[in-house]
Amino acid sequence: MVNKPKDILDSFEEFYNNLYRGNQIQFSVINEYCLLAGSYAKIISLNFLYFSEINDNDSKPSSSNQSLNGTTRWATSLENLLEDPEGIKRFREFLKKEFSEENVLFWLACEEFKKTQDKKQMQKKANEIYMTFLSSKASFQVNVEGQSRLDESILEQPHPLMFQKLQDQIFNLMKYDSYSRFLKSDMFLKLKQTEEQEENSSDAQTAAKRASRIYNT
Repeated sequence: MVNKPKDILDSFEEFYNNLYRGNQIQFSVINEYCLLAGSYAKIISLNFLYFSEINDNDSKPSSSNQSLNGTTRWATSLENLLEDPEGIKRFREFLKKEFSEENVLFWLACEEFKKTQDKKQMQKKANEIYMTFLSSKASFQVNVEGQSRLDESILEQPHPLMFQKLQDQIFNLMKYDSYSRFLKSDMFLKLKQTEEQEENSSDAQTAAKRASRIYNT
């Protein structure tokens, strides 16, 4: 039987730790601790807190993609992964081990190229992309279909979408091949596990502090 304030607070903390690990805990347990503290108001407050957190979680799915972070967001789509600098970094590390880093480098170069407005800069970047990724002597040659390859003469009149077809082809290659393997890789799974542990620990500490504030009210 818990009979000291410190024991009660420790029990609250244990309750919330179990709660965030997904263990089932009856409300009678909450009420017992509050009765021991001698305050019926705390019963109402703590139950309200618990239901508030549940309702808050239930209301999030409609905007979940906007609030997701890290590996959880990366796993929703390749597009979301490529919007996150850390996601790009990790994906590049994975592709480098698979000897296919040139795919994401080409995709990123094309994205940057489409933002270019100055004609001279556009022509310069177009030549760099062609020589780096598309020519027969390219140092990071990407694997595109023969009929999709660009003739070098197109570089004389560059435009923002001149590489779009090839970029889409490489994107689909990553999406249906390397991206799927990345999500199953040890690298990704370890990152995901670390994030989940940190998140659960943070949630448990926050809940324990809330319970402590209610007890001291």
